[in-house]
Amino acid sequence: MDNPVLVEVTRGAGVESRHRGAYVVMDADGGIVASAGAISARVFPRSAVKALQALPLVEGGFADRFGLSADEIALCCSSHSGQPHHIAASASMLKKAGRDVGCLECGAHWPVYDKAARALALAGEVPSALHNNCSGKHSGFICLSVGLGEDTRGYVGAGHAVQRATRAAMVEMTGDAHDPATAGIDGCSIPTYAVELKALALGFARFGAGGGKGAGMGPARVRAAERIRASVAAHPEMVSGTGRFDSVLMGALGARAFTKTGAEAVFCGALPELGLGIALKIDDGGTRASEAMMATLIGRSLALDGHQKEVVDRLAAPVLTNWNGIEVGRVRVVG
Repeated sequence: MDNPVLVEVTRGAGVESRHRGAYVVMDADGGIVASAGAISARVFPRSAVKALQALPLVEGGFADRFGLSADEIALCCSSHSGQPHHIAASASMLKKAGRDVGCLECGAHWPVYDKAARALALAGEVPSALHNNCSGKHSGFICLSVGLGEDTRGYVGAGHAVQRATRAAMVEMTGDAHDPATAGIDGCSIPTYAVELKALALGFARFGAGGGKGAGMGPARVRAAERIRASVAAHPEMVSGTGRFDSVLMGALGARAFTKTGAEAVFCGALPELGLGIALKIDDGGTRASEAMMATLIGRSLALDGHQKEVVDRLAAPVLTNWNGIEVGRVRVVG
């Protein structure tokens, strides 16, 4: 059976596009609060799980060993825009571990933020691996590798100690096997495992609540999760960038919500005060639909007023304009 239509895009009075998908809101004990579609289907979470991937770095004491600041820990969870503060923080992390950009194995691309890309080009420069939107996560991996006493070369490979530690943390948090037989390679070259959507929601419920039945969270991991969430709440600008969903939403809600998008319209989130986790996937990979759906689920779950409600409502039903600034349609959640 097809997943239901979750989001429509209008033009004038008509519906121009429809986005199908699935979502699940779950508590830390595995209870389903709300859901639609095939929540047992396996999806590649991509960048949506970076906060879980950062757990070994913080839990193992390596963030303290290298003196990582809160904004640098937040950057480990990011798909950043390549703005100057992102580049500086990533370079700083590498320096603290005694390494440099030459160690990064994520590849290079132009900054996502248009102004940063233009500034780089006008200066006659080309992007380095620091400009890769995953460089914060990878700089964290370098710190973890050095902390473990491992050679940093090949740290993106599934057999490297860094990726083994990362996979183990994700298995323990989600309760899903992360089977190598269903693994792929992410855009930044690390393994990405096909995981049940409901397992992702469970993992983020535990991440936000500090445990749950059968959770792989001892005291050190609970403290690590709390520190990661606090770092992101204090520095939401590090997680994506100017005008982008995660930074805008968490800039308004602070510690009340953690959200992280991934490629192909997968989205994960945690609502710590309610002990809930959220995971969703839009079938066609449409990010405009996944953002609207995540904002709607948060708006329906949390009691919001004032500025917080205004921001969430705007993200849940964005207005579409043309090049002349004329409103031409809207993105809206249905059902």
